[in-house]
Amino acid sequence: MTAGVIDHSTATGNDQVVIGFKSHLQATVVPGEAAYLVSPEGVTALRGRPAEVLAPLLDGTRTLRAVLEAAAPRLSPADVVGALRSLDAAGLLRTRREPAGGHTCPPTGPPAGECHAGAASGHPADPAAEAYWDLVGLPDGGACRLAAATVRIVNLAAADPGPLRDACRESGVTVLEDGDGGGGRGGEADLSLVLCDDYLLPELAGVDERHRAAGRPWLLAKLSGRVPWVGPLFQPDGACWHCLAVRLGGHRAAEQPLRRALRLTGPLPRPEASLAAGRAMAQHAAVLETAKWLAGMRYPGQHEIHSVDTLNLRTVNHPVTRRPQCGHCGDPGMVARTVRTPFVVRSRPKAADPGNGHRAARAEEVLGRYGHLVDSVTGVVAELRRDPRAPEFVHSYVSGPNLAVGSRTLAGVRAGLRALSGGKGNTDTEARTSALCEALERYCGVRHGDEPVVRDSLRGLGEAAVHPNDCQLFDDRQFAAREQWNTAYPSPFHHVPPRFDPDRVCEWTPVWSLTGGRRRLLPTELLYYASPAQQQAAAATTAAAGGSGGSGDGVGSGLRADSNGNGAGASPEDALVQAFLELVERDAVALWWYNRTRQPALDLDAFGEPAVARVAEGCRRGGRELWALDLTSDFGIPVVAVVSRRTDKPAEDIVFGFGAHFDPRVALRRAVTEMAQLLPSVWHVRPDGTGYGVQDPETRAWWTGETVARQPYLTPDPGAAPRTPDDWHYRPRADLRDDIAAITGLLDARGLELLVLDQTRPDIGLPVVKVLVPGLRHFWARFAPGRLFDVPVALGRLAEPTAYQQLNPIPLFV
Repeated sequence: MTAGVIDHSTATGNDQVVIGFKSHLQATVVPGEAAYLVSPEGVTALRGRPAEVLAPLLDGTRTLRAVLEAAAPRLSPADVVGALRSLDAAGLLRTRREPAGGHTCPPTGPPAGECHAGAASGHPADPAAEAYWDLVGLPDGGACRLAAATVRIVNLAAADPGPLRDACRESGVTVLEDGDGGGGRGGEADLSLVLCDDYLLPELAGVDERHRAAGRPWLLAKLSGRVPWVGPLFQPDGACWHCLAVRLGGHRAAEQPLRRALRLTGPLPRPEASLAAGRAMAQHAAVLETAKWLAGMRYPGQHEIHSVDTLNLRTVNHPVTRRPQCGHCGDPGMVARTVRTPFVVRSRPKAADPGNGHRAARAEEVLGRYGHLVDSVTGVVAELRRDPRAPEFVHSYVSGPNLAVGSRTLAGVRAGLRALSGGKGNTDTEARTSALCEALERYCGVRHGDEPVVRDSLRGLGEAAVHPNDCQLFDDRQFAAREQWNTAYPSPFHHVPPRFDPDRVCEWTPVWSLTGGRRRLLPTELLYYASPAQQQAAAATTAAAGGSGGSGDGVGSGLRADSNGNGAGASPEDALVQAFLELVERDAVALWWYNRTRQPALDLDAFGEPAVARVAEGCRRGGRELWALDLTSDFGIPVVAVVSRRTDKPAEDIVFGFGAHFDPRVALRRAVTEMAQLLPSVWHVRPDGTGYGVQDPETRAWWTGETVARQPYLTPDPGAAPRTPDDWHYRPRADLRDDIAAITGLLDARGLELLVLDQTRPDIGLPVVKVLVPGLRHFWARFAPGRLFDVPVALGRLAEPTAYQQLNPIPLFV
């Protein structure tokens, strides 16, 4: 009600319009003290003579004229209208029209002769329901709108929907049965309530398409199981079922092998596990959401999934958001346009936070921007949780399966230390943010099917195409012995693909050359991780070929993308710098590891880093020692390895971590936190050799069998003076654009090309890029001629290149 309603009623003398407190309020007057309004949610005190006079009169039985007349002996008309206006402004009043049947309709509701509430609709008037609509903020016709509306139940579930129909009737919701023309209310229901046993049921695509085409809303619900789901409510201008299915499917990739083995086109059938009481609770929850929508209630939560755990009665809301690039409700060309657009470097001042590695935003800002993408049901990331095995001095978080590795077998075997995405940092916030960004980065790097591709051969594309082995850098001898190698080293990180056929037609995706200012092309499979469906198709092909190799042991051309050079940041420039630093780091690690050169130590005391000292002290208390090595290569960008071994038992459980940055202090901090991220895998090892956190045989063999005596290159060069921060000529730059200018200058001077692929996804928003520099080494075992053999000699580490046969026989495995 508004003051305008009061004035209108006064002017017209409409004796059918009654005025009173909202029906969830009960008035009690304590003379001389206050008029108290008692509601289900509290008590409101109204003080003053007008309140005490009017409270008994506003019981919902009097018109405004009757209230004025009853109050006349004690209040003037002006005082009454003024007091009513104040009460109305406080949201305490409502006006209603009194029809002949006794049901009260608000002035804004249907005319008395057309109201469907009460006897006219077959539903008895329910004072408690009217009070509910008042309480939730729908005083002007909630009951009337509900009574005038209809719902159609679309049952795709195994259970009989009869109890749900009964629940609808109990709450005054009219169910439009199949074949019902609407009883004079129109042929289509105002809302469809769709029941299913699994939200990934393929038939739901058709339900969504039909409702979207007709411009009608529908509510989805799963009323079975220990945790029933209600919602979301889909509308034609919002997220569609396909948007939801992409997110739900991402959390169920582990089911792909079994689905393929059973030749299922839909989700895995699951046995029912529920109690009648739980099913009834879910049914009434679905009816409640239906009734609120039909009554006119609108709130953001209606577009979420509400999960109700019947075991602990915990309800969780899971947001459902529209994917701007959705092929059914969005613009499916968005990703292709982004990839084809030249990468333009813009000014990006660095955040004023020395601990964040010179990023475009502080860790807490990034966590605040993208934390909504964490959700166990509808999120891109299922969880962010502290590694439960991490010692107290380590900030380490895990964020779900590593999508860069995937699962290629029915058993879902993953790759040892890299089975999970995760993050680390000098603080808890840094570690949480790092874990979130790594998971989002991996998600953006998975092929979704909307990436731009050109189908042609390397030879057909000419000089615009980059030979994939210019980036992978396998030696001819590795290709020749690939079957034996792949048998000996089954990890996907060490996999050697078939030789690339320059005449074979495959898919290519454009990348942008920052150094050359032109578009280049690389095989799509080298740029994006295979989706779960592609991984399983490849596994099936391999199995059909008897695991004998050939093109069957890879997707398509046999190429596999990895995470080397993938980066995320608060801006594209931020992501590019971080991705490039990873390339520099891994290149430097490869030069050291495979040539097994002794490198100078870092004087940790000279760096004076509290975070480094904390980890070192924690290791000491745990029976471990820690040291750092300078791996800086010809780029001059500081690269650090931090190594730790156990000193209290024969098995040394050696772990290590790496870091690179323009600032040597940041490089050291990164290396320490990466090493600390691996400590949980060995921290709880018992004297009998049990307690390792990873069962991968290759990694276990390293921990239990290798020592620094057997691998002396892990220890500092005794003939070199320890490095201090002053050994690097570091000058801070305030803008990431200046960092990128320095990067391109370094590469130009060495005849190297900087290639950038923008992998940012519109539904994620976090800038993600993949950076490639053909010629730079990965730290996996890839032994083509070039920097691996030449740079150690140029740096004076070796007098002559290491012979191929003398390279480190232990492939790096972290």
